[in-house]
Amino acid sequence: MFDKIASVEQRYEALGELLAQPEVTSNLALLQQYAREQRELEAVVMAYRSYKQTSVAVEEAHTLFNESADDAEMRELAQEELSTKRAQLEQLEAQIKLLLLPQDPNDSKDVIFEIRQGEGGDEAALFAADLYRMYLRFAELRNWKVELQNAVDNGPGGFKEVVFEISGEGAYSVLKYEGGVHRVQRVPATEARGRIHTSTATVAVLPEVEPTAVEIKHEDVRTDVFRSGGHGGQGVNTTDSAVRLVYKGGTPEEIVVTCQDGRSQIKNREKAMTVLRAKVYAREQAKKDRELSSSRLAQVGTGERAEKIRTYNFPQDRVTDHRIGQSFSNLPGLLDGNLAKIIDALVVHDNAERLRDSGIN
Repeated sequence: MFDKIASVEQRYEALGELLAQPEVTSNLALLQQYAREQRELEAVVMAYRSYKQTSVAVEEAHTLFNESADDAEMRELAQEELSTKRAQLEQLEAQIKLLLLPQDPNDSKDVIFEIRQGEGGDEAALFAADLYRMYLRFAELRNWKVELQNAVDNGPGGFKEVVFEISGEGAYSVLKYEGGVHRVQRVPATEARGRIHTSTATVAVLPEVEPTAVEIKHEDVRTDVFRSGGHGGQGVNTTDSAVRLVYKGGTPEEIVVTCQDGRSQIKNREKAMTVLRAKVYAREQAKKDRELSSSRLAQVGTGERAEKIRTYNFPQDRVTDHRIGQSFSNLPGLLDGNLAKIIDALVVHDNAERLRDSGIN
């Protein structure tokens, strides 16, 4: 591992020399290329340099400990220093291993969420609305921007479907673990006998992609416009501002995207295209790797109760994430957006799995 990092450090230093050369500073494209590459290497190089400095400190403390056999006080201080530096060394080694793992190229991107009611009728639609509010609150707590793309109401206050975008630094890197089937166990408000019902909602988490990332031919997209029946006020409901895009793209399976939240047909079409690009991108990635985390098909499945990543158990005030086998209390707080402890546990689990599979040791 450290032989590899030594070569990374050499490249980092070489880039510093290149950035100082006149022929590079006068070439903006080359200057940006080298500067970007150096920034990408900087974190692991700095950690490696700290590791080398700490290794020297460990050796010095070990030497001092051995030379202090006749001085109990000095020997005790040397022992404390040795223990501290060894712990720092272990932390730096773990940090370096993580930094050496390949980064998900989508981690820095914004996120498109699609939440749909699964099994359970009206109760499933209400649960979909609960999940929507949970992610809204989570975004608010991080000062991230949320923009509604489309919502299909279900009379009693739930959603058959809701699509929205969350914009913020590293949004996808944090929220990509939320894709899958979410299950709720609770007594519905309409249940007279107090029986616990089980319902599901499906969540797809897609990275927003640039227009150049996927090719969508104009002739493969059918555009329908119609009068909105959704949110947005009287102007929305009295003009043909809603847009539906139907994409075939040479495959039997169509992708349909609807946007009706805004008053402008042009703006709604732009929003719909953003979602469509993300879905086309996810489908193309799924063809390359069916287990890719950004694949909508891999995340959503069929929505059956057995296909679950997380269960929200109201009677027991417990949320269980089945991928990591951990349970968390304070369900109302979690539904109010306090998801950090679950997401942190998922990140730790994911990093451990990737380290195991990478062979870095």
